[in-house]
Amino acid sequence: MTAHMENRVRVALKRLPESQDLPLPSYMSDLAAGADLYAAVRDDITLEPGMRALVPTGIAIALPPGYEAQIRPRSGLALKSGVTCLNTPGTIDADYRGHVQVLLVNLGKEPAVIKRGDRIAQMIVAPVNRAEFSVVEELPDSLRGANGFGSTGVAS
Repeated sequence: MTAHMENRVRVALKRLPESQDLPLPSYMSDLAAGADLYAAVRDDITLEPGMRALVPTGIAIALPPGYEAQIRPRSGLALKSGVTCLNTPGTIDADYRGHVQVLLVNLGKEPAVIKRGDRIAQMIVAPVNRAEFSVVEELPDSLRGANGFGSTGVAS
């Protein structure tokens, strides 16, 4: 069995009326981690610089317990036009059954147009570990301690 076929999880997907003619989420290479999501817009959306929009994908999903779906930007879209996702990665919980939508923002200097069927984001299905929080009086020491926000430097 090849590496890309070893870890599979079944995700129920409901195609909503606005996406009947669009592709289902799809992996663009054998080893891609994220499945591309498509814009299920009726009319083009023009994102002016600094503007954001909630873009429908035309799908709803049911994840099995113990999994989440993470919505992440597409690197090519971000590089070419400055369009990326806000609230990244967005989380779809296993008990959510609503329309999967993507919050896009244009961080570029030019208007960006989102057309029907454009690949707008990628979705990664991942296992979730739930923490059991335990209140303690003191945390164990570590080499780093409480140093954060750049304390490890920017160069090697």
